[in-house]
Amino acid sequence: MPLYQVSDWLLDIAFILYVLSSVVFIVAMTGKNWAGRDPKQHEIKFGRIAYWMAVIGFIAQTGYVITRWIAGGHSPTSNMFEFMAFLDYCIILAYLIIYRIYKLTVIGAFVLPLGVIMLAYSYVFPKEITPLIPSLQSYWLHIHVTTAALGEGILAVGFAAGLMYLILTIPQKVATKSTRWLEIVLAVVLMLVGFIAMESTFARMDQKTVFEMTQPSTTPTGQASPQKVEYTLPAIVAPANSTIMKEGPMSPWFTAPEWMEGKDAARKLNTMIWSVISGVVLYGGLRLIFRKRLAAAIQPSLEGIDPDLVDEISYRAISIGYPVFTLGALIFAMIWAHEAWGRFWGWDPKEVWALIVWLFYSAYLHLRLSRGWIGAKSAWMSVIGFVIILITLVVVNLVIAGLHSYAGV
Repeated sequence: MPLYQVSDWLLDIAFILYVLSSVVFIVAMTGKNWAGRDPKQHEIKFGRIAYWMAVIGFIAQTGYVITRWIAGGHSPTSNMFEFMAFLDYCIILAYLIIYRIYKLTVIGAFVLPLGVIMLAYSYVFPKEITPLIPSLQSYWLHIHVTTAALGEGILAVGFAAGLMYLILTIPQKVATKSTRWLEIVLAVVLMLVGFIAMESTFARMDQKTVFEMTQPSTTPTGQASPQKVEYTLPAIVAPANSTIMKEGPMSPWFTAPEWMEGKDAARKLNTMIWSVISGVVLYGGLRLIFRKRLAAAIQPSLEGIDPDLVDEISYRAISIGYPVFTLGALIFAMIWAHEAWGRFWGWDPKEVWALIVWLFYSAYLHLRLSRGWIGAKSAWMSVIGFVIILITLVVVNLVIAGLHSYAGV
């Protein structure tokens, strides 16, 4: 069996184990009040099972990283599939370390599903091992990208703990500004889940819509050249100056404005529209099932958890993830940019958003250490900070073109 197939097989095993671990963690969290059970013993028993499932999954994913690295001849971080899978690897690693320190079972019910979402997101992108483009043929690929992913993985644990704190402490009996914003955060996460589900479903159905569009030519004759654009998801928005070559499940509702240049701009806009729609449908469906706010449905399962401990976990994770992210996403990135493109900084969209993330977490640490922002204020910032990272991973990669667009599809 070829080595790259072994790596895919190991990653599939890890994914299945992470899903099972998430389910068991949720059982450990929600089943504490089942009749006839000792809540503490129930949580310990199922939490331990879920933890070891995660450990075995992590070992399998370590095998994936090693075999994929050997098969490809470079670190498995050169495209969006590899990067998102490696980010998931870092999230699980950070969780396993945090669990060994604090022994807080319930945090796995927040971190493991986040890891599952990230790994599922990676499956949306092509999995083939491809030769590195010239700008990626550098040892800085291993240093910059792996360190940045590790920093983001640790910050993800801070996000999960911050979200736990907010769900645990925000009163849910009366609708307030805090309850509304918390629901918005949960809806944003569900948008990512909905996008993954839809992209995976339609990719398997193979119901692509194919457009042929004419782009202005840069040749001396000035003659325009036709280009084909394929949509995996049903077409809501068609590219400007295009005709349909192959009909998909539905006809486009409108055409993208002409200022959206590039053959992939309209397709990326189409992806974002479907992400929002699917997230709204998922959120609305869950609200109908529970007949209450999602945070209100989750809150009873967190009874007995010490909010101060959760706040400390969030802060510790961010205080460790911040310097690692600084090294990987900024310092090492600028050194590599100078080597690859002859400049340290170029205001590329991905560079700008990495800076925004860094500035936000800098403000988080400043306000916490100097201004005493602990508890709810600190938790809100940890949640918003990772939402900005999600915007960088999803919106910037899928919608905005730039020097890092090689990682976008």
